[in-house]
Amino acid sequence: MRHRPRGQHIIRFEGVGLRYGLGPEVLQDVDFALPAGSFHFLTGASGAGKSSLLRLMYLGLRPSRGRVTLFDKDIALTRRYELPALRRRIGVVFQDFRLLDHLSTLDNVALPLRVRGVKESEVQKHVPELLSWVGLADQMHSKPPTLSGGQKQRVAIARAVIGRPDLLLADEPTGNVDDHIAMRLLHLFEELNKLGTTVVIATHNQFLVDRFSQHSRLHIERGTVVEPEDEA
Repeated sequence: MRHRPRGQHIIRFEGVGLRYGLGPEVLQDVDFALPAGSFHFLTGASGAGKSSLLRLMYLGLRPSRGRVTLFDKDIALTRRYELPALRRRIGVVFQDFRLLDHLSTLDNVALPLRVRGVKESEVQKHVPELLSWVGLADQMHSKPPTLSGGQKQRVAIARAVIGRPDLLLADEPTGNVDDHIAMRLLHLFEELNKLGTTVVIATHNQFLVDRFSQHSRLHIERGTVVEPEDEA
């Protein structure tokens, strides 16, 4: 993991707009910058554009206009062959999990480490530890089709955090779990944040936002991002 001095901006949006095809802009004039090592909740009504914003942040989309800078690189000027290396520095928890059905829970979570060439002895040490933390020790050798929605959610989270990414983006990561597990997962995200990872969690769960009110909040309103103190 690359440790960056806290305070430097790990990601910056300047005048960013996004439209799908010829439709209206779903995001417009988005301006914000996230300091390295910060922790943010991303909130907004259903359909406000939270998932679209996360897709721009993990390079799943290019903006229709404006400038996105990630890890000090202007994405519009970044060559295609450079993008995979940038994406490897980002952990993503998708709403639809995106697990590989033919792999066990352990192997799904281990995948980012193996792609990076981590020694198998390290994989076999750290992956079971993390699966125990998220309450999946007894499902280590199960495959995704046999897991519940909440269990799949925790596998997806474990896979996203196992490599200690520079930036963690989570889209409704507690949507399929009860409040007890949700609190445990948020503490996991906090521990990762203490190690230097910048964390952004999109959520509808007001209980969690209130419970962890010490963290900053980005709010999408009328297609743009506003600071909490600017909300109407």
